Amino acid sequence: MVSTPHATLAPLLARHAGRAHELLPLLHALQDSEGYVDPAHVPAIAAALNLSRAEVHGVITFYHHFRTAPPPATVVQVCRAEACRSRDGEALVAHVEACTGARVDGAPRGGVGVESVYCLGQCALSPAVTINGELHARVSPERFDALLAEAVHQSEGAHV
Repeated sequence: MVSTPHATLAPLLARHAGRAHELLPLLHALQDSEGYVDPAHVPAIAAALNLSRAEVHGVITFYHHFRTAPPPATVVQVCRAEACRSRDGEALVAHVEACTGARVDGAPRGGVGVESVYCLGQCALSPAVTINGELHARVSPERFDALLAEAVHQSEGAHV
């Protein structure tokens, strides 16, 4: 039996109903509004788009962008593409891991998750990171520390 879709999901299903080719836009819209794609919604999404549950699950798990659990309070994305690597990007990755205690693409620690991305479009200004979706270029370890402290402070203030 298909469970009742979450309130955010219902209008998305109505907008994309019967259009299997709109699976990716639907998933992006859902993640943008909820922060993740709840696996419990897969049956409703599949039914609305005339797809199998396996097809929907396959797309969600194939693309690393989609989350299946709520994101941590602070999300750091570190560019690992060639330009950033050539400008000490991997040293920055090591610093980010040491500073946060979280492994890149691993489980979050202390409310901070660290993810790999491959090109943030700042090749001439590398290395680049995003913190909670905000882009930063020419990031040194010292600058990262300041940016992270500000982001953590802001996320703590939002939860007070």
